[in-house]
Amino acid sequence: MDLQTALPWASQRTDGVLITIRRDGRPQSSDISYSLDDGVFAISVTASRAKTANMRRDNRVVLHLTDRSSWSYLSFDGTVELMEPAADPRDATADALVAYFEKVAGEPHSDWDEYRAAMVAEGRLLVLFTPMSVVGQIN
Repeated sequence: MDLQTALPWASQRTDGVLITIRRDGRPQSSDISYSLDDGVFAISVTASRAKTANMRRDNRVVLHLTDRSSWSYLSFDGTVELMEPAADPRDATADALVAYFEKVAGEPHSDWDEYRAAMVAEGRLLVLFTPMSVVGQIN
């Protein structure tokens, strides 16, 4: 499987499983939602979660996507960059989270001021995942 074949399939979805590496080397999996632009996946996380600490320590991750109806799956392997947590409702991270929300939800939020404030209160940030390789099958 090559990225040029896999990325269009992935762009038609928004849910997956992010697999990070714990301090002791064991994998940790988390259900996530993502958006995909120009070959880079954006994933919203909170600063306080174990998966975020795992990625700060080791930026290698796997993003696993499935479609049970067709027995299709892809596992992307690559590295991440973490934005700073939203610290102000109008900072760059909050702006990026707004764009992320619209892509994943497919529509605007009903109250952007409330959303931006929640992103700061929750310590939200975006993980930018760049895949280097992919395995799987698309049926």
